[in-house]
Amino acid sequence: MNAPDRFELFVLPDGAKKVTMVRDTKIPNASMFTILKEDHTIGNLIRMQLIADQDIIFAGYRMPHPLEHNVNIRIQTNNNTNPLECVQKSMECLSREFTSLENSFIEQVQKKRNVADQYI
Repeated sequence: MNAPDRFELFVLPDGAKKVTMVRDTKIPNASMFTILKEDHTIGNLIRMQLIADQDIIFAGYRMPHPLEHNVNIRIQTNNNTNPLECVQKSMECLSREFTSLENSFIEQVQKKRNVADQYI
């Protein structure tokens, strides 16, 4: 078959950067971030987190082609900040949310195990 190997969907080629940023020359305070080997899951998470930021004027993402697992995220900010700072702030916030979710999940699993152990 002509299908690519599955590992090609998530393994970065040698020397490739996971994230690149290109400033938009036509729109002030705008940049395009390209994230390699990711899909709609990451694109939508980042976009939704960026939209929650008061300094963001526009945040959107797209996948250039369905067979390429790359996400382009376009961001425009107001004059109070720049796109890179907003992305960094959003990533930190998402990281805290994921840590909280993981801790909550582990706590609930332990509670469930303790209840199950009572009946054994």
